[in-house]
Amino acid sequence: MEAKIFSESRNLPLTSACRKHKHKAEHRSVIALLARPANDIREETRKTNVYNDNWFDRLAINHLSKSVQAATGLRNSKSGYESLVEAARAASQNFNPVQQKQVVIQALDKAFPRPILTLIRTLIPPSKFAREYFAVFTTIFFAWLVGPCEVTESEVNGRREKNVVHIKKCRFLEETNCVGMCVNLCKMPCQSFVKDSLGMPVSMVPNFDDMSCEMIFGQDPPASTDDPALKQPCYALCNNLISTLHARPKKGMEWTASVKTEGRQGWNKIVSHLLWAAKAYIHLPSFLCHYEND
Repeated sequence: MEAKIFSESRNLPLTSACRKHKHKAEHRSVIALLARPANDIREETRKTNVYNDNWFDRLAINHLSKSVQAATGLRNSKSGYESLVEAARAASQNFNPVQQKQVVIQALDKAFPRPILTLIRTLIPPSKFAREYFAVFTTIFFAWLVGPCEVTESEVNGRREKNVVHIKKCRFLEETNCVGMCVNLCKMPCQSFVKDSLGMPVSMVPNFDDMSCEMIFGQDPPASTDDPALKQPCYALCNNLISTLHARPKKGMEWTASVKTEGRQGWNKIVSHLLWAAKAYIHLPSFLCHYEND
């Protein structure tokens, strides 16, 4: 299922509420027109981790990036983790929140062969061993994606288990600096993918103040109406918001409709610029808030 399947509804911005869909939405989108208050908004974009990816890390990053690009149909010429972030950013700017979740799940299906996941699900049914195994496995094989992490304990059915992955500072959130991308392109699809593919419920609890996160294996995520992550406003210096406003209209993308006849080209060009101006106007409050805080 390629990206063109969703071409009729690509114009919804990431930070707007998801409009009515012919199918019931599985979760609420992030509403973040106004930037979050902060004493020093410059802290939000300060990177503290430097990554020296080894050959395995680079191989895994490239594989996942290519899978995301294949799922969206939007290619980029970047390399390394920058390529993965660019692929995710393209998805966030061209699909609405519900579609972003579907695209990422499709990309994960491409990245991880279904027969292997089915075999793991069969051999390791839900249990204390399974929860602790998945936690350890994540810290060893997925640090390239989320950054340094460690296994911690939580209480399950009155017993202490080492079923929690504590991510000290999420690499993806640090690179994107965008709450919406974290929720719509990581938290929500990963929770669904792990449960559907491995039969293991997992709740991801991001902390947007220090960019840490906890993955709690064996725990169902809260309902969308009760999940604090879905009510979180974005950062004042959201990288995705800034790149969207600075982007120029691109023919064939969300900025303009496809032109079938030469006589319609002028009209489509006008519509393209009107859409671009409307997006800039919608996100203006975030930038006003940013300059007032400065």
